[in-house]
Amino acid sequence: MSKEITITEEAVISKIYIIRDQKVMLDRDLSELYDVTTGNLNKAVGRNIKRFPEDFMFELTKEEYENLKSQFGTSNWGGTRKMPKVFTEQGVAMLSGVLHSDRAIMVNIQIMRAYSKMREMLTDNLSVKLEIEEIKKKLLNHSKNIELVFDYLDELQEKKENPRPKIKIGYKK
Repeated sequence: MSKEITITEEAVISKIYIIRDQKVMLDRDLSELYDVTTGNLNKAVGRNIKRFPEDFMFELTKEEYENLKSQFGTSNWGGTRKMPKVFTEQGVAMLSGVLHSDRAIMVNIQIMRAYSKMREMLTDNLSVKLEIEEIKKKLLNHSKNIELVFDYLDELQEKKENPRPKIKIGYKK
């Protein structure tokens, strides 16, 4: 590993998509990062298919593929004969055992760091959302309390403007 490979986290994160409620990477993007052809990457996976159960890797449906293409605003990604394969975080980790080059090892390390950073960002985002919800609840409660105070003030003002005649208690003369 004499040659240091520099791939920015942003470059990796930009290649992570949410499909079927999972963070995944496309085979073509991974092959680009690993500097191998998509065919060779898929052949290596095919030779080691037992390492890639459905929760590690799956093939896109035609609808998912069309949806993904429309997100990029491109009409064509080239002549694909098969639907692309996508790899979850565990599938990407498993690729390091299938691809034996130094580049694959270094790229995998950087991809795992990017996934960790994404997870950290999502956790931070979730905690901020929870804090906002808590503040909203407090504000809603405060606004209800303020409304009650104004209702009481209105009642007091009305009593002051329209006093009831006092009924005298005691003996009549």
